Amino acid sequence: MGRAFELRKGRKMKRWSAMAKTFTRIGKDIVMAIKEGGPNPEANSRLRAVMQNAKAANMPKENVERAIKKATDKDTADYKEVLFEGYAPHGIAILLETATDNNNRTVANIRAAFNKNDGNLGTSGSVVFMFDHVCNFTLKKEDITTDLEELELELIDFDVEEVFDDEDGIIIYAPFEQFGSLQSYFEENNIEIISSGFERIPTSTVKLNDEQKADVEKLLEKLEEDDDVNSVYHSMEN
Repeated sequence: MGRAFELRKGRKMKRWSAMAKTFTRIGKDIVMAIKEGGPNPEANSRLRAVMQNAKAANMPKENVERAIKKATDKDTADYKEVLFEGYAPHGIAILLETATDNNNRTVANIRAAFNKNDGNLGTSGSVVFMFDHVCNFTLKKEDITTDLEELELELIDFDVEEVFDDEDGIIIYAPFEQFGSLQSYFEENNIEIISSGFERIPTSTVKLNDEQKADVEKLLEKLEEDDDVNSVYHSMEN
C-alpha cells in the first residue's frame, strides 16, 4: 500500500468521529457549489459530488435541504476558499484549507492559534510545495467488474496513482487535475461514486518523539476546532 492509503487509515476514525464538523463543512460545500453552478445536480458536477459526500456521511436530509435553501437565498454571503500555510513546533509543515465568509476573522483566529501554540503562520507559497494535491474517489465494489490490477490499467490515461480495496469501497487516488475526467468516466460507465474529494499529501514526513508529537497535536487540535477550517494537513509522521 502507498502513502495515500497509510494517511487515509490514520485520519479516518478521527475525521468521521466529528460528525458535526463534517456536516458544517458539507453544508458550506453545498452553498459554494450552488453559487458557482446552480441548484441542478445534473448540470452541476461539483454539486453532484457534494451530494454524494453528504449521503456517504449520513448527513440528515433536513441539513441538506437547509444548506440548499441557504445557497439559493440572495442575501447569503459567498464563502471564499483560502489556503493558509505555516509551521508547527519542531519544523512540522502545516497546510490549512478554509472556507470563510469573513476573511479577517479567519486570519485572526488562525494567527492566534499558531502564536499560542508555538507555531508560525507563514506566507503564501511557504509550504504548499511540500504537499501533493490529489483527488480521491470511493467507488461501489459491486460496480467494479475487473480485478484491481486491471482497473488500474483501465485508468492509466488518468494518471491514477493508487487503487486499493477498503471497507468503504474501492479507493482511487489521482492528481487533482484529473478529478473532472474521472468523475465523467465513472458516471459514463455506470460505476457508482460513493464519495469523492481532495487531499494534500506530504511529499516527505518528519518523525518525532512522543513529547514532540504532543506539542504539534496541541496546535492541530486548536486549528481543527475552528469552524472556518475545512481540512488540516501536516508533515508529521503518523
